[in-house]
Amino acid sequence: MDMHATKIPAGDDSGSDIVGPEVDEGMQHCLQLLVDAGLRPTRQRLALGQLLFLRSHRHVTAESLYEEAMAANAHLSLATVYNTLNQFTEAGLLRRIAADGIKSFFDTDTSVHPHFYLEGEDVLVDVADGLALTKMPEALPGHEIARLDVIVHLRRKSV
Repeated sequence: MDMHATKIPAGDDSGSDIVGPEVDEGMQHCLQLLVDAGLRPTRQRLALGQLLFLRSHRHVTAESLYEEAMAANAHLSLATVYNTLNQFTEAGLLRRIAADGIKSFFDTDTSVHPHFYLEGEDVLVDVADGLALTKMPEALPGHEIARLDVIVHLRRKSV
């Protein structure tokens, strides 16, 4: 893909495109990730994609990603962050984990793997290798298992 000739849309609703100067390797990676997922590479998606996909595997909430975006001078609304996270999830780039029934985390590792949720700290971490499920339940008639989420809730021991 010739990155010099690639048009990067300014936003979902503006309809205007810009041709950027040289695109660095991280931007190119994000751009290709979005294109491969069938998403239009808008400035907002590219900005959030760089925060999400150019670092090591991580779990974020919309609020924590919004704070990172503001610290990086990416002027986005919280609604845009929510919408983009949902679009990335629908495109298969993220996995939504509803750890406590209220707050959703978005996982950059979309493989099937278990998590610890630290209650009272609002932190989601991967369980180290070693968890084994020996038998999956049978799906209900006319259904198939779409995915498996295992979340182990932890709380600090009282002294």
